[in-house]
Amino acid sequence: MPQFAKITGDVTYTPGDGAPITIPRDVRVEVALEPDSATLSWDAGDNVRAVTAIPRIQFDDYVAEGKITLTQQ
Repeated sequence: MPQFAKITGDVTYTPGDGAPITIPRDVRVEVALEPDSATLSWDAGDNVRAVTAIPRIQFDDYVAEGKITLTQQ
């Protein structure tokens, strides 16, 4: 069963060795949690689905800081 969340603060991910990219605020994300990572996917507009994986510790920090809010759906 998928888990969902809302981006409520400054949440970034880094693709490869590139510069950090911000996930837009107030966007609903689908979350898949693993012991070492969290995969986030969201609608980036124009029928494009954005997907990224971040370290689980970073995801947990974002939740603890209120930057990601877990939701029921």
